[in-house]
Amino acid sequence: MSFSPFDSAIFRKLYGDPEIAALFSDSAEVRALLLVEGMLAKVQGELGVIPEDSAFFIQRASMELQIDPGGLAEGTARDGVPVPALVEAFRKAMEAPEHAQYVHWGATSQDIMDTALVLRLRQFVALVDKRLAALDTTLTRLARENRDVVMAARTRSQIATPTTFGALVASWVLPLRRHRERLAQLRDRLLVVSLAGASGTASALGDKAGETGQALAEALKLGVADGPWHSARDGFGELASLLSLIAGSLGKTGQDIVLLSQSGIDEVRIDGGGGSSTMPQKSNPVQAETLVTMGRFSAGLVGHIHQAQIHAQQRDGGSWALEWLALPQLCIATGVALRQAVLLAESIRPDAERMRANIVATSGTIFAEAASFALARHMPRPEAQAMVKQAVQTAVRDGKSLRDILETTVDTDIDWDSVFDVTRQTGRAGDIVDAL
Repeated sequence: MSFSPFDSAIFRKLYGDPEIAALFSDSAEVRALLLVEGMLAKVQGELGVIPEDSAFFIQRASMELQIDPGGLAEGTARDGVPVPALVEAFRKAMEAPEHAQYVHWGATSQDIMDTALVLRLRQFVALVDKRLAALDTTLTRLARENRDVVMAARTRSQIATPTTFGALVASWVLPLRRHRERLAQLRDRLLVVSLAGASGTASALGDKAGETGQALAEALKLGVADGPWHSARDGFGELASLLSLIAGSLGKTGQDIVLLSQSGIDEVRIDGGGGSSTMPQKSNPVQAETLVTMGRFSAGLVGHIHQAQIHAQQRDGGSWALEWLALPQLCIATGVALRQAVLLAESIRPDAERMRANIVATSGTIFAEAASFALARHMPRPEAQAMVKQAVQTAVRDGKSLRDILETTVDTDIDWDSVFDVTRQTGRAGDIVDAL
């Protein structure tokens, strides 16, 4: 039985992400915790904070010994955090009490857990960036290939003015590039060591506190925090916000694909769409729908991470634990969205003929804005708009062409060929694609 589709045997191909799930597994957490404990001992030995031979023994043991995550359950239930039980199990497994006494010297549970999480988030952030780059490449190619494929833009679900499919795809790409910039800027604030001790002052480390923190950061290839962050969770809050933005951008892309592939519009086909249990004709846009789902789900999870910003005093177990529930789900939801988006981007097949047919089906009303501006060169704009609006109503009511109506009612020399030439009415659409 599964409590989440993310780790369900049934849903694993749709909502699973083994690469990201592995980073948040119990075994990965224990391994990261031991890595931090081992590196802490190593640098403390080098600085003379603990005996050097004990430091060497602890660091080697942290790499060689295996701690059963299930064996930490009782202690975690008692203490509300797994580190005390981990330290106890680690010391026991070392079978060297003279060295084991120096494990976890001067640190607090939250230091070890937060630093271990940051180590795994470093891998996660790299994976997100890699997937964003891959998606950018595929979508940019799609935009270039369809630079001049005209289609109807739609605003508030109604046909608006002409655009191009390339420009639409470009609008999906540009946020991804901004997200990569945000991700790069976030790294320095997020990927930092926590070594602030029991109450944020690192008092147990004495006059070597600063040096120890610096050395641990160098050993783990992480940054040095500008201060204790046990109760300052803005780094995780910023990460959560960015992940929601990424998932939201992908959700917008998915929503566009759902609508463009909708029966009656049919401007985009998806290779390998999903089937129905009873309707053989259907090809459901499953991947696109998944992007919408993950985008909305991620937006909801952000609230939990932001609630966790409200920490009481120097450390707060309740707020801290809220991150454990929400952050892994937010990470995997974003990962799933990126994985599915990469697959979806490779299967998008625009139908240029259908796009042009849908423009023709408007009987020229898609050019109403262009017509009103053309007329505005010869009369006040409000009059031009009113005239075109009346012509549109007539065209819709009588099933006539907007151009025919305007040509017979407007006694002005206007280049109607240009006004009703779709290739001349796409504005900067080509430039937007070229800018990619």
